[in-house]
Amino acid sequence: MIRMKDIAQKAGVSVMTVSKVLNNAPDISPGRKLHIRSLAQQMGYIPDAMAQGLRNRTTKLLGLLIPSVANPLYARIVMAIEECSQELGYELILAHSHNNIDREEQTIRRLMSRRVDGLFISPVYRLSPESTVYEELCARAIPTVLLGPPAPFCRHFVNVETEDILASYKATCHLLELGHRRIAFLGGASVSPSSQERFEGYRRALREHQMEIDDQLVFTAGASIEDGEKAALQLINEGLNATAVQAASDLIAIGAASVFLRQGIDIPRDISVVGFGNILLSEYFRIPLTTIRQPKFRLGISAMELMQKMLVHEPVEPRRLEAELIIRESTSVARHTQPIATRVQTAPNIPLPPAS
Repeated sequence: MIRMKDIAQKAGVSVMTVSKVLNNAPDISPGRKLHIRSLAQQMGYIPDAMAQGLRNRTTKLLGLLIPSVANPLYARIVMAIEECSQELGYELILAHSHNNIDREEQTIRRLMSRRVDGLFISPVYRLSPESTVYEELCARAIPTVLLGPPAPFCRHFVNVETEDILASYKATCHLLELGHRRIAFLGGASVSPSSQERFEGYRRALREHQMEIDDQLVFTAGASIEDGEKAALQLINEGLNATAVQAASDLIAIGAASVFLRQGIDIPRDISVVGFGNILLSEYFRIPLTTIRQPKFRLGISAMELMQKMLVHEPVEPRRLEAELIIRESTSVARHTQPIATRVQTAPNIPLPPAS
């Protein structure tokens, strides 16, 4: 292994001079810097990051904790943070919580034990207003950026998020402008602030159009394609005759749309469908999905900008980025058609309502 001592001998200078050059000290001439750096590269010198960390009391490590890299929502966010980390000379440790509170707590403590310089966390939301591990993070003053809205248990941390209320409001207004008046809402997990804000946007749009919410048209769907399928089957079997469905995520919307298509329900002639997120699959689904485009890469960039400021103890403020409505083929003008429930052929695990 090549050491600074070996480079110093080859260059005919002191080890201190080599150290100053490799740390870009200002009191070394440009010519000498160029010569010593060229020698270091030729000899295959690799800096000892651990030794540098001990001297500087930093590790040049950043932790990133998300539910799962399989969730397409996080792919662009992770890419942005990883690219920025690389440019700034940081290594990124990626971990997954799988939306499990115990796993999240264990992972955060493991990352703290690695003495990471900072943490990016997509929180696992819970009803409890307190969390021991987040209190530990706060007490240790580890720079932490939340990827998503804050909740009571993580209220002390800065965050980046999408303007979800406004985005959902736009989606509902789009359907209302197309003449839809029976719009079903397939929400996410009830403990998720994002899901709550997306429902609030839906509620505000209806009220602005002098419409009250029909509780029968509001479903807690969950987070996955399978959850969307179950919600769609329930919607059909209850014979609610919705002309449009607005979902809290693209995965839920795609699950619901898949059920409608399997049952011979035409999208968008019989029912319009709107998602949220603009994941890649939404554009290439059988019926390209009208959705909300979240600025996922910019969210990652913003998170890294906040982290940079925190690492040098500069003040920071939360950031909310505006999202964009993307109109595709899954929505159209409302039409008066026969109730969709009458066309259902089969609905596994959920009994059909009795014939009147």
